[in-house]
Amino acid sequence: MSNILDELQWRGLVAQTTDEDALRQAFDEGPVTAYCGFDPTAPSLHFGNLVQLILLRHLQRAGHRVIALVGGSTGLIGDPKPTAERVLKTPEEAASNVSRIQDLVRPFLDFDGDNPAVLVNNLDWTASMSALDFLRDVGRHFRVNQMIRKDAIAARLESQDGISYTEFSYQLLQALDYLHLYREHGCTLQTGGADQWGNLTAGVDLVHRAEGASVHLLTTPLITDEAGQKYGKSEGNAVWLSPEMTSPYAFYQYWINVADGEVAKLLRVFTDRTPEQVSELETSARERPHLREGQRALAADVTTLVHGPEATAQVETASSVLFGKGDPTALEARTLRDATAELPGADVPPGSSVIEALVATGLAESKGAARRLVADGGISVNNSKVVDVEAELAPAAYLHGQVALLRRGRKSLAAARNPG
Repeated sequence: MSNILDELQWRGLVAQTTDEDALRQAFDEGPVTAYCGFDPTAPSLHFGNLVQLILLRHLQRAGHRVIALVGGSTGLIGDPKPTAERVLKTPEEAASNVSRIQDLVRPFLDFDGDNPAVLVNNLDWTASMSALDFLRDVGRHFRVNQMIRKDAIAARLESQDGISYTEFSYQLLQALDYLHLYREHGCTLQTGGADQWGNLTAGVDLVHRAEGASVHLLTTPLITDEAGQKYGKSEGNAVWLSPEMTSPYAFYQYWINVADGEVAKLLRVFTDRTPEQVSELETSARERPHLREGQRALAADVTTLVHGPEATAQVETASSVLFGKGDPTALEARTLRDATAELPGADVPPGSSVIEALVATGLAESKGAARRLVADGGISVNNSKVVDVEAELAPAAYLHGQVALLRRGRKSLAAARNPG
């Protein structure tokens, strides 16, 4: 692909641009300096932010300069929601979130070498600005009649509660970021989600009015499934990039469980797979869906990108263990805990018989039934078949002292948890 814009379009990473022909020419003449902002509204980035990080990653690899901005000041205000006023973060909460998000951003981009990425905090250039300076230097370039046409602002103005001047001013504060980065870094491209178009265009307008320059926008589409629902939710909960908020195991399982018909699209968006590789995996998903080769490639690639190869190896081992194929003693304590957290089970003290454990965890209805299952060779503990109906769960059977895996047949699995 001769132009990075071609690849981004093939990957499904382009929803809107201010002027596609002009942006394509800028990429050809490059390098272009681009930035994307991340507000610290939570202590972690989420699924939607991942799309933006991947976009910056592609731009940097194509030789363009990238800036990741974490909004220490915009995070104190909050992007207006269409429905209700945000609860403002305290300065301490915002600062803590900024630090966490900066740590999450760093692994995605190359901050060394000949073309290092830049990580900035907009609080650095707004904290010392007085209200008078802000109104005179920034506010004078905006027209209220244009501001109120933005979708989120219009929705709030029509609601009973309206909108505070604080949130109404958010787009001015975000626009200032583009102006500052244009002046200090020669930045001429801002990226973001398509739902942020209104806020993003404010920055383009400010640069044009303050500097007389034309700059660019590129937005990514909302990634949805076959039913039109947004990706990034697992059982109603957000899929976070922080391992403390979504474990690597749960993250991996989210990708493993995507529908066959969605695999190719998600491989294009979220991985570095080539068109040939994506085509092969798409064919596999269509002709050999039982192998789930596309899902496994997708889950491995994205988990490695977000959590690293060691975490991916651990969760792949955990997945094999839960299917009865791997060695459960190879699992780290945290991965074991994450992988077994949702399993049915019960507290079963060490020294209990396997028969008692089967009844307690619900794998057998009675001790008599449990004895028959063991005698018939249908029970395993930690993926090792049990043949003695008098066998006990010794302390060593509890992996990391936490849990013993009980299996009935091929598919029924339960956790005997050490209550001690």
